[in-house]
Amino acid sequence: MMQKEGKEDYILVLDYLQYGHPDDPRPVYQKKPIVHGVGESHFVLLELIPKDGVIPEVHKKVYVGDGDRDEIDHVKRRLRYDELTHGAKIELPYVIEEIVKSDVGRFIDFFNHAEPLTTRLHQLELLPGIGKKLMWAIINERKKGDFKGFEDLTKRVQGLHRPDKLIINRIEDEIKDEHTKYRIFVR
Repeated sequence: MMQKEGKEDYILVLDYLQYGHPDDPRPVYQKKPIVHGVGESHFVLLELIPKDGVIPEVHKKVYVGDGDRDEIDHVKRRLRYDELTHGAKIELPYVIEEIVKSDVGRFIDFFNHAEPLTTRLHQLELLPGIGKKLMWAIINERKKGDFKGFEDLTKRVQGLHRPDKLIINRIEDEIKDEHTKYRIFVR
């Protein structure tokens, strides 16, 4: 199934608010339940309205694409990080980690195919903790062959520990700061 740029087909639930958003000034009987979630493909933060009687579990993968949806009635709006509930902010790093671990190939491809952005800045340097020395170690090692997984990457590049954690931190930084100049993972 083709998807448009920035359009999500699946989200992972960050929080479920049975009585709507706490900042909503309306009386409780007028509020509808809402779900805060993060998109699986582009890490877009969304506020959604669940179908009547449906209570999506936190961390559950839910279909929100075109066509029939089992649990979500409609997407209400896109969210900024500061609009997330406290609970959703706490769950965000864990959900991002689930996404990264479920699609290792996609993130290893980043290490295998990252390119220079300018004459002085490389995409690899955008990951927190990677400077010129580690960047060159990764580039020189990938000339010998593509990395197969995070363990392979860690074994072959001296000084690189937990590359999955670097990606998770970068994604979280891009979500938190919508004015990030170079966006690698969030669209």
